[in-house]
Amino acid sequence: MEYIIFIHNNTDKKTAEEQWHSFFSLATDSGMFQGGSEIYNSEAMGSKIIPNIMDTISGFMRFETSDKNKLLSLLDKHPVIIAGGSLEICEMPKR
Repeated sequence: MEYIIFIHNNTDKKTAEEQWHSFFSLATDSGMFQGGSEIYNSEAMGSKIIPNIMDTISGFMRFETSDKNKLLSLLDKHPVIIAGGSLEICEMPKR
């Protein structure tokens, strides 16, 4: 199963750069990590008013695994979780 993890901007304290380096090493070593990115700018299109995603989401990560518990265990070590923030885990449709 493929998952996209949305990283929310709601931490209780600032995350440290070394926490991110450590987590990316763990994620890469897990074999589940499929990439991701910070999000810097957004632009809405269409005629409906929508909330600015930048107010709540700072980035995303993609993972693939048949063992969701293994993924959840890894995400417990995510810098945003450690700093008291939230991640949103979404299952992606099968390709």
